[in-house]
Amino acid sequence: MTEPPSVHRASRANPLDDALHQLGEAVATLGYDEGTLQLLSAPRREISVAVPLRRDDGTIEVLNGYRVQHNYSRGPAKGGVRFSPDVSLDEVRALAMWMTWKCALMDLPYGGAKGGVTIDPSRYSARELERVVRRYTSEISPIIGPERDIPAPDIGTDAQTMAWMMDTYSATRGYTVAGVVTGKPVILGGSLGRASATSRGVAHVALAALAYKGMKPERTTAAVQGYGKVGRGAAEFLAEAGIRVVAVSDQFAAIHSEAGIDFAALGAHVDATGTVRGFRGAQEIDRDQLLTLPVDLLVPAAVEGVITDANAGDIAARIIVEGANGPTTVAADAILRDRGVLVVPDILANAGGVIVSYFEWAQANQTYRWPLALVEERLKERMLAAWEDVVKAADSHGRTLRQAAMLTAVERVTQAHESRGLHP
Repeated sequence: MTEPPSVHRASRANPLDDALHQLGEAVATLGYDEGTLQLLSAPRREISVAVPLRRDDGTIEVLNGYRVQHNYSRGPAKGGVRFSPDVSLDEVRALAMWMTWKCALMDLPYGGAKGGVTIDPSRYSARELERVVRRYTSEISPIIGPERDIPAPDIGTDAQTMAWMMDTYSATRGYTVAGVVTGKPVILGGSLGRASATSRGVAHVALAALAYKGMKPERTTAAVQGYGKVGRGAAEFLAEAGIRVVAVSDQFAAIHSEAGIDFAALGAHVDATGTVRGFRGAQEIDRDQLLTLPVDLLVPAAVEGVITDANAGDIAARIIVEGANGPTTVAADAILRDRGVLVVPDILANAGGVIVSYFEWAQANQTYRWPLALVEERLKERMLAAWEDVVKAADSHGRTLRQAAMLTAVERVTQAHESRGLHP
């Protein structure tokens, strides 16, 4: 397979700038003072670590690792671990902040955190990746734990990564600590339904957004950017609901079929080849073209900063459901608002993963496994309850869904701060 091209992000904008801008707007609207803004802007704790790796050929390489705990006023910090060559401290800071708002919006007893290692996993063997995971875990182990900070999978990591993290952390404690991570294999205490949770949540909210706009699934077309953990499941769930998904993309290519994509066939192709490229049931198109296709629903489910002021004016979709974290820049958000495009923000749309992570954490604390039907029922209930709250707030005050969601989340976190007070 050829090396994947880098994902297009105009000017490689810093996602932290967008996160801070969103926070600043919410704080100003709520009438909070400068001290509150500073309190909510600054991470409560962050760590940068060196991750030395002995490669299979015996050479030594040192990677950069990070863990940022943005806030834990509402409970332990919670957030994924990303393995990507694009990982930077500012990116992790932004993602940790968005996790704070996401957990608060979903009314979960968590604050926000995020972690990452600057590495391209495709260039390393499984044995090398295990060494990286275990060393990274040992370096951040003083600040994580089931009552402190609970990591989970993200881009470039998976259930196996979480198994290695749990084992490494448990070895330092002398006993098995199942609740230190979520997104684990089910055999190690992972929750049924966790792997598909974010995708299901995206689909639940997308269908609710269609109903809000008076649109029927069977008369709706969609495009999904990203065919990984979130995008693949979201595309399949949307298709199952009757939506004609005409385009998907991954880091290598994008494909389009006006008749709709056969996801059983595409899934088999991707499992065999590792990419959507070369799929015979659709035509290959430019990856950036997917964002501006004439579809009703667009689901950006790859990385942050892909919808910018350079392409927002060309987006034809009436509804955008953010499967990724921070896919829309502040400048693009303003353009889409002026054009009347309904944007379902990331802190609402992709919260399914952290909801079921919460269920997994609760199950670990109870040493009791919930049945799949119960997990999926409670996931749907939480997603749709949050959707109704945000829509009601937006409609009542004439705000966008993102503004309404941010105001709700920031207010809840601030109330937690005020209730706890400052330590003298």
